[in-house]
Order: sequence, then C-alpha cells, then structure tokens
Amino acid sequence: MKTNSSYSQTRDVNLFRSHSSSRYSWRTKGAIGLSLFLTLLVSACETPERQAAVPGAGNVQTEDVVNNTAQLVGQTVTVRSEPIQKISPYTFTIADQQFFGSEPILVVNATGQVFEFPPDGTDVQVTGEVRQFVLVDLEREYGFDLQDDLYVQYADRPALIAQSMAPAPEPGTITEEPTQFYNRRLAVTGQVSDVVAANAFTLNDEELFGGQDLLVLYPSPDKLVEQDQTFAVTGQLRQFVAADINREYELGWEPGVIEELEVTFADRPVLIADTLYPSAIPE
Repeated sequence: MKTNSSYSQTRDVNLFRSHSSSRYSWRTKGAIGLSLFLTLLVSACETPERQAAVPGAGNVQTEDVVNNTAQLVGQTVTVRSEPIQKISPYTFTIADQQFFGSEPILVVNATGQVFEFPPDGTDVQVTGEVRQFVLVDLEREYGFDLQDDLYVQYADRPALIAQSMAPAPEPGTITEEPTQFYNRRLAVTGQVSDVVAANAFTLNDEELFGGQDLLVLYPSPDKLVEQDQTFAVTGQLRQFVAADINREYELGWEPGVIEELEVTFADRPVLIADTLYPSAIPE
C-alpha cells in the first residue's frame, strides 16, 4: 500500500518525537528529510528480481510439512531451516534444528538461478510448493537430468519445489561479520528494538548477547511496526555510508544531518527491505 507524502511525513515527525532528545538530537530538523531519503533510497535500490518472496499459503516449520503433507500438497509455503546436504546443483535437503531427529525435506531449486549456499551454521529460507517427490515428473516439467539412484529414498516423500530462496542469518551474525552477506538478498527474523521512523527500524538478536542491532529500511510500510514485535524481513544488504548515499542519490542533505547519521549508523550494514511479515519461528 503506497503512503502519500503528507501522511508519511506526519507519521515520521510523530515517531521521532517519541524518542528521547539525547538519542536523536537532529530529528526535529531532519525527520521529514530522513523519511524522504528512506523512500528514495529503497526505490532506487529495488530490483525486479525477488529471490526471497513473501510467503504464499503459509509460513510454517519443516516439521509441519512432514507431519501434514496431505493437507499441504499443492500449497505454497515458506520455511526457514538448516541446510543439511547438497545432492546436486538443483537439490539439497533441509531439517529443523529444534526437532531432534527431524526428517529432512528435499528442496528442488526451480528458480532458474544458481543458489549459493550460505556460510556454515546459517539457515536458509525457502518459499515453494509442497509436492510428493516423483523424479520423472520433475525431470519432465523442469528439464532436469537427475541421477536416479540418489533419489530413491525420497520417492513419494514430501518435497519443496522452490520458487525463491535466500540465506537466513541472525541479525547479530550479520552485524558481527557483514562482509560475507553484502549485496546478497537475505531473509532475517528478529525483534524490533527501536523504531527510527515510519519506514526505518532496528532488529535485535536475542541469541547473541551484546550483539549490535541491524538497521532495516522499509520503503512503503503497510503495517505499523512497534517495539518488541517479531518480524521476518527480506531484502538486500549493503553498507550504510550517509555521505556516499547523499551524493549518489542527490538528496541534498545539510552537513549537520549527514554528520548525525554518520555518528549513529556509520559503516554499519543496512537491510533494504522489500517484504515484511510475522515470523513463524516459535519463541
């Protein structure tokens, strides 16, 4: 849902006024300018390709797919899980970390693009159709040439025919070592720690004590983001450098605004979000 400029600016000013003046001394002067910057920045950074799409029929656990296959066959679901084994350039398995002995699910990459596996210990988010795995049907439908003997154990078991995929690191993992994720589309789940503006907030990582929060810019908010809410966010990661962004997009920021932004977010990673939705990860 698009937000008209007057509505967006009013929300930004109100949200900025809710913060203590010691944290953002520049906000009264630059709140409207920051809102316009965020909208322009995300619009310029968006690309037609969306490797990490918003979920379709449901945002679920892989365990749900295993236990409720009959109800989910033919539906599009989104899961966030640990990659277990790469079988071929087109296929790999995933399983839930929190369920001991969880049965792995076969993922078939039908995106038409090569999926680069994330660093060890990083989950992946997969959105795709739940189907019973029938090798000959998939080979015929997608033009794959799969080695038959590698898939005997997966025959007639549930599989995800992936329409989109993305690495799904924790917010603290990203801020701790962002270079391994720069310029990649990511799927990140975390708790909102601070609302900076109507389309800017930070996510924290409860699993990494003392970890730095991740800045998220969201172009046209279609829901009110509040502190302590838990969201799944997809988008592209880049480095936040206020002066470079001001010059690149000709935003006309005054020197004082640039200085304050650099103090707060200098050289930190920022996730340019294209989707935002409630998380299915259990607390």
